Amino acid sequence: MELLMDSQKIHEECGVIGIYSPAGDTVTKDIYYGLIALQHRGQESAGISVSDTDGLKGNMETHKGMGLVSEIFTGEEISKLRGNIGVGHVRYSTTGESNIKNAQPIAMNYIKGSLALVHNGNIINAQELKKEQLYRGQAHFSTSDTEVLAYEIISERIHTETIEDAIKITSRKIRGGYALIVMSPRKLIAIRDPLGIKPLTLGKKKDAYILSSESAAIESIGGNFIRDIQPGEIVSVTKDGIQSDTSLCRKKKAHCIFEYIYFARTDSIMDGIGVRDARFRAGQALASRDAEELKKEKTRCPDFSNRIDLVAGVPDSGLVAAEGYAFESGIPLASIFHKNNYIGRSFIKPTDKERKDAVQMKLSVLQSVVKGKRILLIDDSIVRGTTMNQIIRALRKAGAREIHVRISSPPFLYPCYYGTDVPSSHQLIAADHSSEEICKRIHADSLAYLKIEDFGRMTGSLSLCKACFDGNYPI
Repeated sequence: MELLMDSQKIHEECGVIGIYSPAGDTVTKDIYYGLIALQHRGQESAGISVSDTDGLKGNMETHKGMGLVSEIFTGEEISKLRGNIGVGHVRYSTTGESNIKNAQPIAMNYIKGSLALVHNGNIINAQELKKEQLYRGQAHFSTSDTEVLAYEIISERIHTETIEDAIKITSRKIRGGYALIVMSPRKLIAIRDPLGIKPLTLGKKKDAYILSSESAAIESIGGNFIRDIQPGEIVSVTKDGIQSDTSLCRKKKAHCIFEYIYFARTDSIMDGIGVRDARFRAGQALASRDAEELKKEKTRCPDFSNRIDLVAGVPDSGLVAAEGYAFESGIPLASIFHKNNYIGRSFIKPTDKERKDAVQMKLSVLQSVVKGKRILLIDDSIVRGTTMNQIIRALRKAGAREIHVRISSPPFLYPCYYGTDVPSSHQLIAADHSSEEICKRIHADSLAYLKIEDFGRMTGSLSLCKACFDGNYPI
């Protein structure tokens, strides 16, 4: 049974990377491969800007386009981009339309030099700042908040001694979640929002320093992960090494829980926590919850594990949580889908529906595995319910006897304003339907979610932003 899944997942806005080699080595290929490693964070557009720190100021080269990294950058394009300092970006749009004007990096020449900027996140007061900029005569060519950031930085740079000072002043004006990397003619500067909503990491490969959304991208290009950039920290990399400014750091933190649930690669480490470990523990927590419920209903259902033949995860986001559930419960783990990784995808689409249709995942149900079986199926989330409904229909058609759904996150109830594409509440099925109603809608035999209090089991004492689940916005 073949299943064609429309993309109903929550999307991250983008991934960023920056590299500076004081020895003068060209960094373009490493940025390219780093972007390949970050491709899961955005598939609509990608771009790279590079410069030569020993060359004339303003010798910056930029190439960007719509689609996947491998589609945009041919060997010829990569060879044209020569420089020992550079930034790269992959984008999924949440603020601004999906078109080439909003592709990053945002590269600009101005009275004091040049800069190229890449940004992950969302600035919630961007429209206010944009209005001020328009009244100052600064024309905007895109609809993204990244251009607002770039104009704000160059406006402040005119009056400051260093680019770091301009970035610091700008950061005091903006509100939201962000990870920002700026390339100037001689420096690479990064800042993470003071709450740490968006991730940003530091690594090194030989003499070159690497800044990236995830540690996995650093390691994928042969670098060594050093540490996370602290929330509020400004890191500046020059030919003399690395400098850190922590004057904007504060005690309050709010790391995005959905990085651990879904966004980040399983081999990444974020703020001291392995992403795979967090997802495995989420699966364990789901199994523990089921065990607790069984104790309460001992007379009606003496042993749930005897009613389940196998545990399975929805590729790829539910696989590790399924491992955790199987480990905790003792129920066998099985692979019940074949995922086709070779589907052509086109992202240059004019409408939202066409873009969603293009971002699709083709799965085949393994009929010989599921026929006659009682299955406990795990996925990371239910947004509108349409994808899970499709999956369950396909499993039943393949002969599955029972399908019990477990979700390794709580129900989505509120939108996100910090750069995660959680839709408005009226588009979230859990906002106006009970779990029992959702269970009927998706045609499952049972449905249960992770509890908010289980986040402690996933991430320990880490301070979290979980506003999409509880409505408590940190900003």
